[in-house]
Amino acid sequence: MIATYVIGVDFGTDSVRSVLVNTETGEELATSVFEYPRWKAGLYCDVTNNQFRQHPLDYIEGLEHTIRMCVNQVGQAIAQHVIGLSVDTTGSTPVAVDRRGVPLSLLREFSENPNAMFVLWKDHTSVSEAAAINAHAERFETNYLRYVGGIYSSEWFWAKLLHVLREDEKVGTAIYSWVEHCDWIPFLLCGGKRAQDIKRGVCSAGHKSLWAETFGGFPPNDFFASLDPLLDGFRDKLPNETFTADQAAGTLSPEWAQKLGLSTDVVVGIGAFDCHMGAVGGQIEPYYLSKIIGTSTCDILVAPQGDMKGKLIAGICGQVNGSVIPGMVGLEAGQSAFGDAYAWFKNLLAWPLKGLSTHGTVDPATINALEDSLLSELSKEASLIQPTAGSELAIDWLNGRRTPDANQLVKGAFTGISLASDAPRLFRALVEATAFGAKKIVDRFTGQEIPVKGLIALGGIPRKSPFVMQVMADVIGMPIKVHRSEQTCAIGAAMFAATAAGRFDRVEDAMQQMGQGFDKVYHPNPAHHALYTDRYVRYTSVGDFIERHLTN
Repeated sequence: MIATYVIGVDFGTDSVRSVLVNTETGEELATSVFEYPRWKAGLYCDVTNNQFRQHPLDYIEGLEHTIRMCVNQVGQAIAQHVIGLSVDTTGSTPVAVDRRGVPLSLLREFSENPNAMFVLWKDHTSVSEAAAINAHAERFETNYLRYVGGIYSSEWFWAKLLHVLREDEKVGTAIYSWVEHCDWIPFLLCGGKRAQDIKRGVCSAGHKSLWAETFGGFPPNDFFASLDPLLDGFRDKLPNETFTADQAAGTLSPEWAQKLGLSTDVVVGIGAFDCHMGAVGGQIEPYYLSKIIGTSTCDILVAPQGDMKGKLIAGICGQVNGSVIPGMVGLEAGQSAFGDAYAWFKNLLAWPLKGLSTHGTVDPATINALEDSLLSELSKEASLIQPTAGSELAIDWLNGRRTPDANQLVKGAFTGISLASDAPRLFRALVEATAFGAKKIVDRFTGQEIPVKGLIALGGIPRKSPFVMQVMADVIGMPIKVHRSEQTCAIGAAMFAATAAGRFDRVEDAMQQMGQGFDKVYHPNPAHHALYTDRYVRYTSVGDFIERHLTN
């Protein structure tokens, strides 16, 4: 049997990475990472106003660069046997396109307009639009929000569209449709020419865009037009049919095949969100909570469809048939800031260092080395601190709250600070807070009769920070398995590529054949868990106070 290979592409917040994988062994033969240059330069973003936009050229350049690098690493003897390619992206990260499916920011007149670019998942400029959708939904006999936890978020598809339309008349005039990043990339690779031909994945449509089998597709046009006339007609440009990620979007166009050094026979799979494909790459099992931990977290749990009949889980990011594994219900939750919270604290401490670098007092390379070591040194010192019931306490809502019960208006906080509170103690409080936020998600599932048998941790933080992972295990009181692969999202995309290309009949078979297994398990310390149980009560109380009295 001739060996076959697939490529998985993972579009993250800061960079895109591609892996070329053997379908028989799951071995990663090549990998490449590309940092988005415009994003790295801080272009098109306004942190003060929670505006985070990304130019499609960052994605296109990164897509070509990373795949081409992988192909060059293995050579044509292997590249000619690549049979499939699939992508995952952050989400909800949609963009305005014209009738040809071209993002408006690729047109000259919109090339520097942030509203014509991809609206990144963590963009919270549409808070008021999300609130309007939630209030509007209560007027309808049909509860169109019931499969997204009952609360629509400013991080999602329709809220972002409405905000852009309200803010930018020029974009509103030029826009034909609104498309998720994970749906647009396969369309691009297949050489699509008409926006109406874009295949929407059930993952993006079900979790962020209100598509549901029960509704026969998306809510009717009247639901959106009566919310705001600016939305009139957008529903009718969306298809009723959606696709699971084990299906094919098409094959590589001649143009992209030439760019990438691949064949036009390469099957391009339907796209999905990073956390959903990452859960597959991390070999998720029913009722194990898969946590992809990076700048934020995305938490995925799958359950057999028969077990979910009659169950609607409130306050999560959706429950969708087939959004992770076809034949199972995918349940999504997450935290709006995790690694971002640590990065904020690091940047806060490093601010004086940046000043020294700017004024030439200290060599920039020295400053960068000091900055890079900050979190590891903080972790080392924080791990030596024995927490007490009255130790410093933090609330992790530095970028709002995603789950449970999305609320992007809430803010983070520290309490219990004294003159003895130093940087390691505050950092420890912040780490505990992110672990408490993780426990809130577990509690939301178990409190609504969805068992959680254990946790699977994926991503950079689980592999690089034993301190963070041990605190999380102690807080939640469950073992946490860390997956061996450093690129679980890209590997998951590769598994779906192999399935879409026909190498496997089911993605579960690809998981079994290509999975890399686990290399570490964190077990909770019973004594620490008892202490954290008391501190968790305090965390909940402080969070409730903030939400009731300090949210505006």
